[in-house]
Amino acid sequence: MPHSDYTLLHAIAGGILIGLGSLLAAFGSGKLPGISGMFSRVLRPVAGDALWRLVFFAGLLAGAGLMIAFNEPAAIYRPLRSLPVVAVAGILVGFGTRLGGGCTSGHGVCGLGLGSRAALVATVTFMAGGIATVYLLHHTGLAKLVR
Repeated sequence: MPHSDYTLLHAIAGGILIGLGSLLAAFGSGKLPGISGMFSRVLRPVAGDALWRLVFFAGLLAGAGLMIAFNEPAAIYRPLRSLPVVAVAGILVGFGTRLGGGCTSGHGVCGLGLGSRAALVATVTFMAGGIATVYLLHHTGLAKLVR
């Protein structure tokens, strides 16, 4: 992995910006800004409700693109797998978020911030599933299957 100057201060600043962005989106729209819910409503728009979702989603993509393009340490976060593997993973995440009633940003950032028990259960489940997946891929022969 390339060297990075990423520090605890970067993580704290990122967390604050994510929280402020969520707060602004919630106040501006009156709705929780979970990514899976927002994206599903972009795909199935409701009259008068799609513009803010498109702007928020475009901002996420543009911000990530700008960071990767102009910030050397951010380049270490480029995909490590092939496009087909990333696409299949994205589809599986999409199904999982619909099954779980939301994604990590909706449950983990907004739901936990509101004190939701369901969000706590969902977030613990997401984290356990992610930890188990990484462990299985890196400590068994499964990693060779997804390259």
